[in-house]
Amino acid sequence: MSAQSRNSKPDSRQPAKRAASLETLRLLAPTATQAQKIAESFGLDPVDGDGMKLLHHDLLTETADAMKDTLNERSLQIHMQRLVAAFVGSAVSSAQFYSRTVTDARDATSSLANNDRDEDRDGPVGFDSPAQRKREFAASAALQSFTLAMAAEGAASAYAEIFGETWKPYERPVEPGQKLARKAGQMQLDAFYAR
Repeated sequence: MSAQSRNSKPDSRQPAKRAASLETLRLLAPTATQAQKIAESFGLDPVDGDGMKLLHHDLLTETADAMKDTLNERSLQIHMQRLVAAFVGSAVSSAQFYSRTVTDARDATSSLANNDRDEDRDGPVGFDSPAQRKREFAASAALQSFTLAMAAEGAASAYAEIFGETWKPYERPVEPGQKLARKAGQMQLDAFYAR
């Protein structure tokens, strides 16, 4: 590796990755009603979403209470913001994975989207078809996603209760001139593709 490549800064032209948010999570993760229906349809144990939410709410509340004498309020808020971000980030990743498993299961089941027609045929005696296994895998992923979503919701509700404000993902502030330069640069690049 050359000295130049080791010391070079990352390409600043790439757009910044958006932080995981509760809004994204709510769009991707299954709802309580969906999780219940999935559990019933596949014969899986239902998830106690309210219990999971309460457990994580109490966990973060107790954590903040244990640290309040050692950390000043701003340090505690930063720490708790990062903890909630970890819960939300994990839940969003799980919800994205769940979404992909549903797509795979749908494609394997649909005769129009299924390029390998053997996917939806019955398996050998005593075994499920590949499409059935994908549906079952998606159902398991749904309940895992719902569980992590409830944990994130509980953590975020604890943050709101402790600090009196809604949790929002941290996003690094952009330098005032940098935003304008980035916008101008994007307009110039777009000109190359205009028709």
